[in-house]
Amino acid sequence: DIAGQSIYCERTGGDYYDYLDLGDQHQGKIGIVVGDVSGHGISAALLMASARSSLRQRALISGSIAQIVSDVNRQLTRDVEESGRFMTLFCSEIDTQSQRIRWVRAGHEPAIFYDPATKIFEELKGPGMALGVDETWQYEEKQKLGLTKGQIIVFGTDGIWEAHNAKGDIFGKEALFEIIRQYAESSSKQIVAAIIDALNRFRQDVIPEDDVTLVVVKVVN
Repeated sequence: DIAGQSIYCERTGGDYYDYLDLGDQHQGKIGIVVGDVSGHGISAALLMASARSSLRQRALISGSIAQIVSDVNRQLTRDVEESGRFMTLFCSEIDTQSQRIRWVRAGHEPAIFYDPATKIFEELKGPGMALGVDETWQYEEKQKLGLTKGQIIVFGTDGIWEAHNAKGDIFGKEALFEIIRQYAESSSKQIVAAIIDALNRFRQDVIPEDDVTLVVVKVVN
């Protein structure tokens, strides 16, 4: 059960999410990617589109997600080295057969893992530099075993928890955690809608300064 949404603060944005076809060698697996390009506007959107295309093409060739991200980083670094731009990325692979998630974190905020049975939150952390900084960087893969029904994984960009209102208050991750707790029995689509609604009510009339991207995965079997 997967749902996602991006909201841009300009007509073109540098946030993105995607579901990757990992090819025949990854049967029963789905790739989920969330990224955030530095800056906004057309140049950020173009870099995002280039990275998305590169990831989709590379994902169809055999290799781990760490190898996929390392190869895409090498190409992206060559493309942006004179511009100074970079891109953070969280790339994951969920294996529905072995009930496991693998991920690579390239300078991006950790994904959020919630288990309603224990009511415990966990951040899916890991080392890794943003894409476009060092073409020789070799990314590392982390994993979590034993996914069970009802568990929730939230991927997002910092435009969510760093959003502020007219008073200067920050939305924060605790507010996000509370919504996930309240809607833990709901579908991923309903959880996404609840988070976006809470964010809009918090900001009220304040114009967003950053893009917002959110993907929610709920384990259903």
